[in-house]
Amino acid sequence: MGRAKKGCGCAAAVLLVVVAVAGLVGWKFFWPRWKAQPPAASGGELQVHVLDVGPINGDAILIISPTGKTVLIDAGDAGKDKVVLDALKRYKIGQLDYFIGTHPHPDHLGAAAAVIKAVKVLNVIDNGLEPAGRPSPTPTPAAGKAGKNTPAPKAPARSAKKLKGPTQFFDDYQDAVKLSGAHYEIAEVGKKYDLGGGARLTILGPSQPWFTKEQMKAGGNEPNANSVVARLDYGEFSMLLPGDAEEQTEQRMLSKDLELSAKVLKVAHHGSKYATSDAFLRRVQPEVAIISDGEWNHYGQPAQPVLDRLKAANTKLYRTDLQGEISITTTGKLKGDKLYEIKTAKEAKSDLWTGRPPQKDDSSRAGFIAYGDFGPPPKTKTAKPK
Repeated sequence: MGRAKKGCGCAAAVLLVVVAVAGLVGWKFFWPRWKAQPPAASGGELQVHVLDVGPINGDAILIISPTGKTVLIDAGDAGKDKVVLDALKRYKIGQLDYFIGTHPHPDHLGAAAAVIKAVKVLNVIDNGLEPAGRPSPTPTPAAGKAGKNTPAPKAPARSAKKLKGPTQFFDDYQDAVKLSGAHYEIAEVGKKYDLGGGARLTILGPSQPWFTKEQMKAGGNEPNANSVVARLDYGEFSMLLPGDAEEQTEQRMLSKDLELSAKVLKVAHHGSKYATSDAFLRRVQPEVAIISDGEWNHYGQPAQPVLDRLKAANTKLYRTDLQGEISITTTGKLKGDKLYEIKTAKEAKSDLWTGRPPQKDDSSRAGFIAYGDFGPPPKTKTAKPK
């Protein structure tokens, strides 16, 4: 009888050890992944509007959550505030919960100051970097763990009489943010923003150390490579929003434990040949690719090799230069065989899969001109009849 009790005690002890080990494994490996899963979709409608800020290049992407929370990612170039504000009016939006400036180039932040002055903005997020050629503030070494972004120190005060120049758009943007009273923060990889109703935005980039001009000798340029990259999740729907991220950015993200697969891809850098690599597409596996670009851009965007890669990946393609504003709506759940619906402002009058011929190279090694350098395409000379 005593031996039987002793045997039972040993078995119970072994069982406890097994349960404890299983619990430890689950806590270490499965709990983080389960916790990272987005919340269930409420069934309300999520809207994503890729605004047409052409005919020059640019991005301006408006997200409206099922509960009415709003995110504006970039605002297009100077003068495109009218397009953005018109969209806010059409969709009955009185304030922006978040404005995300992906990187300091004028085709993304040129109209930001005017938009921030015209509508209430609660939160502003950017990468904390200055335009190329200007020193960026160094994160303070005070609080925060190593490798994490910390608030940048205040920029030195400028004289009241400011000189106009190629980075004036960025000075205006910073001034507008300060005057707005919005909460400002630097994008931090892994940070999640609850948009309500089960919709969530997650920051995937940029990660430090920042890319430098010297690292862009293979192509692309460093302000683009340090773009804020975000991921939107709502139930079974997902969308990747990489700003103007370059192939170097993609390779860095591929090397990390990040969830990159998505139903919809906003193609990086307006379809530049220096982004949207084969390796990146194999990881993302998008069903739909959306290119925000302008018919007047001089950089041959979208580039034919990128379009060929997207076609080979069996994606459905949309382009703002040919179809205008592109709108996505979803409840986050399958309805029949449909998870989301996409509408365009107009029908394309030319082939979506035909790229644009470049007049300039959009890379640092070629002396990429980051500011301006836009305008109507050069006129083609027609032969006079004899």
